[in-house]
Amino acid sequence: MEPYQRRNRHFEALAERRGTIWMGQNTNHLPTHPAVKRAMIAAIEDEDYHAYAPPTGLEELRRLILADFAVEDADVLITDGAVEGLYHACRHVLRPGERMIATDPGWPWPEAFSRLSGAEVVALPIYRADQGFRLTPGQLAAAVEEGGAGLIYLIDPLNPLGVGYSADEIAAFAGIARDAGAWLIHDCTYRHFAHRHTLAWHHYPEKTVTTYSFSKWLGLAGLRVGGLMARPAVIEMLSDGQPNSLGSNLVSQRGAIAGLKTRDEWFPEVNRIQRANQHAIHETVRPINGLDMPVYPSNGNFVAIDVSAAGIAPETLCELYLERGIMIRQAAYQSKLFADRFVKVSTTVKEEDAARFCALLPELAAAAIDRGPGARALY
Repeated sequence: MEPYQRRNRHFEALAERRGTIWMGQNTNHLPTHPAVKRAMIAAIEDEDYHAYAPPTGLEELRRLILADFAVEDADVLITDGAVEGLYHACRHVLRPGERMIATDPGWPWPEAFSRLSGAEVVALPIYRADQGFRLTPGQLAAAVEEGGAGLIYLIDPLNPLGVGYSADEIAAFAGIARDAGAWLIHDCTYRHFAHRHTLAWHHYPEKTVTTYSFSKWLGLAGLRVGGLMARPAVIEMLSDGQPNSLGSNLVSQRGAIAGLKTRDEWFPEVNRIQRANQHAIHETVRPINGLDMPVYPSNGNFVAIDVSAAGIAPETLCELYLERGIMIRQAAYQSKLFADRFVKVSTTVKEEDAARFCALLPELAAAAIDRGPGARALY
């Protein structure tokens, strides 16, 4: 069996096992607001899906996204999830031989997309306490000075560590990109969970592309709807040859519209729950010898737990949790340089599910030490 077949069967088996607690993909597993469900059910009952959607997305949805960003002099391209937008942007703006600068740890797929364009990928190591587990302007400037940059990929808040960049840092990153003439992708997938957030767009609108995701705060991961925000001229360029040239899922877009219209009614409670879950995990980790949370509180709906000082292999801890019906993620999925250091745990789950994770941690941490290195995880 090919590796892709094993991966696919692994995830299908997890999805079919209804009791699985999903704490590894940062998706929102809290109950969906009734208005969002009603909007999607109505779209199905009215059979809107017989027609193709507008190629750049429903006008109302694009307006609502711009309002959410509080930006007026831009436009939005709706995509089949934010990751498709990232694919399209990386393939469109990069040329063979150019450099794409990212971070390690980070989100791996834009690096893969950039390599498909023939770009050289440079992943800057940021898992260091002395720099706050974050990219620094000095580190980025040195990398650009060394070999230039065609694209800088900035994740903010940073998946998988939870760092959020300050307004001064964002301004510095944007200035470095402008001086280099580089494109800047500001991946804002987790901005709704952040304690504060600044858009790079305001400092470098000419060549900044900003992502928008409905998978995390609204929980529409399986419905695949997201977007890219940029200047109209950039959206015009990106709309040429877009993968979803016949438009994105109409049912998903109706749900996204309803989510944006009602978010103030229900999202504060989602954020309260996930932050309470973060706190519970932090209090559980603190007294366990050899475990640490390098970033707390997190600006995303997840936390990273460093297990290296305890001699725990991240894959082993993931295996042990999966045996108990809880899916968490090992560092190797998002880091080549620090794959032996941490696991990532998502926090947009019911408080009783997070409590189960916490109750098991002392036992499973000890068992992971006894078991030793685990098999290579499939996800």
